[in-house]
Amino acid sequence: MATGMFHTHMLFVVLFTFIYLLKTILLLSDKKELLDKFKKKTKVFEMVVSFGFLATGVYLLVKLPEINQFMILKIVLVLASIPVAVIGYKKENKIMATLSFFLIIVAFSLAYKAKDAKAGEQIASTDGKEIFETKCASCHGADGKLGLGGAKDLSATNLVQPEIINIITNGKNTMASYRGVLTDDQITAVTAYIENDLKGK
Repeated sequence: MATGMFHTHMLFVVLFTFIYLLKTILLLSDKKELLDKFKKKTKVFEMVVSFGFLATGVYLLVKLPEINQFMILKIVLVLASIPVAVIGYKKENKIMATLSFFLIIVAFSLAYKAKDAKAGEQIASTDGKEIFETKCASCHGADGKLGLGGAKDLSATNLVQPEIINIITNGKNTMASYRGVLTDDQITAVTAYIENDLKGK
């Protein structure tokens, strides 16, 4: 469910950004007539996209195990961009419209920073269970079944060792990449713990 919601949210993000990019380009290039036509023809679609963008974003937000400073800043920027955009496009104020688009782009880039920050600091342990409890249990749960923030049920996974290593190393969907946070040996140790102690239990 959460993975599907994440992909739906990303679709709304792309559509939302594209709409505002086109409106900003038309406004900055003084194509008032074209901008008016575009706003008129896409009014309902834009409302649907904006609602979808906010609704899926809120759903994913409440599923997060913790909200870090990057996520807080992202939320503040998105909320600030809304009134700036409304006033900017309504009054055809180029500075405000450009500022709102800039705030949206910065907010989206902070989403990736927030995801990376989820991985946290490096740890010294090479014990798979300890690594799992420190880095993974907040989303997956101690038994691998918690499923918070879209985390998969590790007790029911069909993934094999190389696939698990790849996901831990590179991240996937809402899961952060642990490349540079965990060493190859630590990733192998936590993978072995998932395979031997959680999978199929």
